[in-house]
Amino acid sequence: MKRFTFTSIILLFALLIPVYPQDAREIIKKADEKMQGEETSQSTMTMTIVRPTWQRVITFKSWTKGRDHTMALVTAPAKEEGQTFLKRETEMWNWNPTINRLIKLPPSMMSQGWMGSDFSNDDLLKESSIVVDYEHTIIGEEEIDGWNCYKIELIPLEDAAVVWGKIIKWISIEEFLQLKSEFYDEDDYLIKTELAYDIKTMDGRIIPSKFELIPEEDEGHKTIVVMDEIKFNKPISDSFFSQQNMKQVR
Repeated sequence: MKRFTFTSIILLFALLIPVYPQDAREIIKKADEKMQGEETSQSTMTMTIVRPTWQRVITFKSWTKGRDHTMALVTAPAKEEGQTFLKRETEMWNWNPTINRLIKLPPSMMSQGWMGSDFSNDDLLKESSIVVDYEHTIIGEEEIDGWNCYKIELIPLEDAAVVWGKIIKWISIEEFLQLKSEFYDEDDYLIKTELAYDIKTMDGRIIPSKFELIPEEDEGHKTIVVMDEIKFNKPISDSFFSQQNMKQVR
């Protein structure tokens, strides 16, 4: 009878563990850069907030430069038109022309819904980074809408200022598309799920053009964002992301 040595058992066990050709952090980085641009992005989006008895549509423009600079301008409806949100390094601001007031957003507001939607201020202003603020592990592969995907678990680093206790992302092996994301609190409860679909070529990139965010515990609630237009890596100066420009950007 053939006897297995300790070494052979270890080798056999190692063979049963899947080996992935890509590093989990590198996959996340490529997926993030695909949507954000390696340097900058400029986009126009339409957001539909869906509730059991009503719907509300908001259109806005967004500009990003790296991790430290984000500007968002609400263009409709008329009641909110001209509201601007700015992130510059670690500071975040909101300009409301109706009351002629500039408000600094404290970190405690990052988990609150942006413009009453299911997307948080952190989702829009990106105080945290899925690349640098989390440890990444490939935990499997699954198919999403016909795309073979890496299933990657993101656990926040100990000193990271993040909203979520855990994120799981499904990123396509081809094209690095973020097709599904689950967001969990610190007690490992699922809080919301984001789905991405309507894959299109926009500014030379194959990306999802429609996103749906569904909160777990609010039946009949969801927020849909359609990417109307996006441009990548066009030069934007740091001075564009200023409090002064918040009041005049169009």
